[in-house]
Amino acid sequence: MKKKLILLSIIIIMVLCLMTGCMPGDPKYTVTKPAGFFWGIWHGWIAPISLIVGLFKENVRVYELVNTGWWYDFGFYIAIISGFGGLSLFRKKKSNDKHH
Repeated sequence: MKKKLILLSIIIIMVLCLMTGCMPGDPKYTVTKPAGFFWGIWHGWIAPISLIVGLFKENVRVYELVNTGWWYDFGFYIAIISGFGGLSLFRKKKSNDKHH
């Protein structure tokens, strides 16, 4: 059990370190290469983590300012609502039938 906890902790730390390289505010986005739709989805998914990291790193933001406009916003919005359970299109409906 202890080995699983240590392994899980290491994996979580590695994933968080990898995510920090893809957060909004990264200077890799320029006017000629702005963040697009798929980056909007990614930034929406990691928005809660970006918010926490942004408290400690000045250049990290929740939202990328250098973006393609509407398409980036659309991807970001989709990720925010789907990431927090707002989309119920693919959820199974609970049935009130107790005879399963």
